[in-house]
Amino acid sequence: MLELGRLIEFAYQVVLALILVRIVFSWVPDLARWFPGLASVVARLTSPILDPIRRVMPPVGGLDLSPLVALLLLRLVVLLLNEVLLTFL
Repeated sequence: MLELGRLIEFAYQVVLALILVRIVFSWVPDLARWFPGLASVVARLTSPILDPIRRVMPPVGGLDLSPLVALLLLRLVVLLLNEVLLTFL
């Protein structure tokens, strides 16, 4: 069970990194032009997470807060899953 908790935490860290890279690409558009393959892969991997949040929550003051909401929701899911796993130990 402990290994499953580590796997869940690792998956969260990977998604966190991907979302942070997508944020950087959106702030610095030249990076996306320099690394188009990476930008495309990151966009394809993070879109299933961010797009549903964007449909529910429009930009606030021109800022897209969907990455922040996604990271908070994902962290909550990780914490809940780890609590459930601890009850089985």
